[in-house]
Amino acid sequence: MSGDPHAIETPEQLAAHYAAPHPRFLAKVTDRLEATSLAFIAASPWCVLATCGRRGAHATPRGDAPGFVQAIDERTLALPDRRGNNRLDAFHDILENPEVALLFVVPGAGETLRVNGRARLTADPALRARFAVEGKEPATVLLVTVREIYAHCAKSVMRSRLWGEQPRPAGLPTNGQLIAAHTAGGRIDAAEYEAAYQARIRAEMY
Repeated sequence: MSGDPHAIETPEQLAAHYAAPHPRFLAKVTDRLEATSLAFIAASPWCVLATCGRRGAHATPRGDAPGFVQAIDERTLALPDRRGNNRLDAFHDILENPEVALLFVVPGAGETLRVNGRARLTADPALRARFAVEGKEPATVLLVTVREIYAHCAKSVMRSRLWGEQPRPAGLPTNGQLIAAHTAGGRIDAAEYEAAYQARIRAEMY
């Protein structure tokens, strides 16, 4: 117990401060790298890798030219490890606990893409050669087996004005298209969802 009389320490206390999520927000999850997710990842030059080991949690930035993270198959993403400071905090975490999360960002886009799964490291020569840049191979490649993929709405990016006036990249999947692709049963019309989303999001910014 924290000693703070206003501390929130149980799920029941937490629920008392928030409305229940709309069912569509709980249903907007897939476990496959389908076309819209792949298009978003291919446009992303930057992501955050979140890990947690015995020493606690780490959030590590990863970046390169768009498409630097690639799909090996419909369940597996590959991230090359470019040169850095060799602290290897995230990799030590993964050796202890393979559960990871990825947050993909595309400059100009409000939405982000969240991926949760289990990771493993490999020094496979063929994979290292596949990700060579300027004749330099990554020391290792991180393979993430996808468990969950879903879009995260644009509110945080819009509130922060992160991209200023930078336009959204042409051809990038919309939030409506991502939601429709990730929702089981095809119950979402992408165009209708996107139109309602654009009208709703500004009214619900705060």
